[in-house]
Amino acid sequence: MKLSQYAKSHGVTYRTAWSWFKAGKIEGAYQLGNSIFVKDEKKDPSKTEWTVVYSRVSSSENKANLDSQANRLIQFCNAKGWIVNQVIKECASGLNDNRPKLQKLLKEKKVTRLVVEHKDRLTRFGFNYIKTLLDSCEIIVINQEKEGTTSEDLMEDFVSLVTSFCARIYGRRRSKRQTEKLIQELSVTDGKKN
Repeated sequence: MKLSQYAKSHGVTYRTAWSWFKAGKIEGAYQLGNSIFVKDEKKDPSKTEWTVVYSRVSSSENKANLDSQANRLIQFCNAKGWIVNQVIKECASGLNDNRPKLQKLLKEKKVTRLVVEHKDRLTRFGFNYIKTLLDSCEIIVINQEKEGTTSEDLMEDFVSLVTSFCARIYGRRRSKRQTEKLIQELSVTDGKKN
C-alpha cells in the first residue's frame, strides 16, 4: 500500500507517516521512485476483531450514569469504525477483585479490544497487571485523566478498602479461635485415650 493509505489506516497525517519512514520506524517500507510503499500488515485470520465495551459504577444508585457511560463508549467505537461485539455493565467497587462479569471477560480469549472510559472504571489498582496479562488484547482508555473520579466514588472505594481489611482481620481472629478450639478438642479427646 502507499504511504498515504498507511497513514490513513493508522490515524496519522501523511507528514507523520513520512517522518516515521525516514526514521526507519515502519517495518517493510521502501521507496520506489518518488513513491513510498508499505507492505500490508498481515492480520492473523484465525483471530478476528472482537471489541468489548466495559462500563462500571460503584453503586446501583448510579445506574443512570452506567447506561450513559456505556452509550458514550459505544459512540466512541462507532466514530473509530469499530464494531462493538459486547457491552458489559457492572455495579461494583473498583477495589472489588471479585466482579463476575469482569472475571468472565478476562478469561475469554476472543477479546481483541477492550474499551473503557477511565482506567479506574476497569480497576482502581493493578491496571498495568491487567494490561500485561491481556497482551493479546488492546486496552483503550478514552480519558487518560482522572476527571471521571468524583470524591463520592473515592469515598465509596475508601470505605470498601477499609471494610475489606476489617473483614480480613476479623476473619483471621475467627479462624484463629476456630483453630484453638479444634486443638483444644483434640487435646481433650487425646487425653481421654491415654
